[in-house]
Amino acid sequence: GKMAQDMTEKELLKMELDQLKKEVKNERQMVSKTGKEIKEYIESMSGEDPLLKGVPEDKNPFKEKGGCTIS
Repeated sequence: GKMAQDMTEKELLKMELDQLKKEVKNERQMVSKTGKEIKEYIESMSGEDPLLKGVPEDKNPFKEKGGCTIS
């Protein structure tokens, strides 16, 4: 498709309208309900979360392979 800056105002408005038609079909839920569910899910998975518990050195693909020495 064309880049947004190359489009006429009519084309941009049609694109926005198409997007809104898609979004209006989304099922809505109260944040008070979904927030609680998300929190429970995160807490139930926290034991497996590498950001919380870290990555063992031998399983870390980004670990430095070898140092460099300046002599």
